Amino acid sequence: MDRKTIIALIISIGVIAIDQWSKFWVKTSMYLGQEYKIAGNWFYIHFTENNGMAFGMEFAGEYGKLFLTSFRVVAVFGILYYLIYLLRRKETHSGLIVCVALIFAGALGNIVDSVFYGIWFNDSYHQIASFMPEAGGYSSLMYGKVVDMLYFPLTSGTYPDWFPVVGGDSYMFFRPVFNIADTAISTGVISVAVFQSKFYPKQEEEKDELSERKQPT
Repeated sequence: MDRKTIIALIISIGVIAIDQWSKFWVKTSMYLGQEYKIAGNWFYIHFTENNGMAFGMEFAGEYGKLFLTSFRVVAVFGILYYLIYLLRRKETHSGLIVCVALIFAGALGNIVDSVFYGIWFNDSYHQIASFMPEAGGYSSLMYGKVVDMLYFPLTSGTYPDWFPVVGGDSYMFFRPVFNIADTAISTGVISVAVFQSKFYPKQEEEKDELSERKQPT
């Protein structure tokens, strides 16, 4: 097993383990809406659940939930296939391996919630959930809710009255509540976008050559 494969395994297993541990702890230690202040007024552990995408976004109700979960399952296999493809290429940049491993691990972490949490746990409304309750879970396979808990309300205020459209409205940054898996996905995607010239040097060289050819002599 080469160094890049070991890196990918450590990152994938580490992220999934931390993500699932944090979700299990929140689910079996807190009720929905409960929060703990961690640092000042800018970092909380705030328990919430969502049916949809990253950062609490949702999509088209019950059928949308089934579609989204199914899409996630297919997507994670696609990401895994791409990660294996990159690992087989000797020239693949180690940084790209790290980024794709983060994206894969994050996607798989949220899939576990979506696929299994509905049958693994009972609901968390005004109560702390139990793992594998005798009465059954709060939903069925593929209809689980993603557990979110990281909340960073760094700053808040009111837009000036002269500001277009939202003038006079209140704002808060950063409002969405998210989890470790979301963080891994976002870190991987943003890093690929920022460092793509290093990760895909041949493609950048081809673009430069094509641009030079198009320039008039």
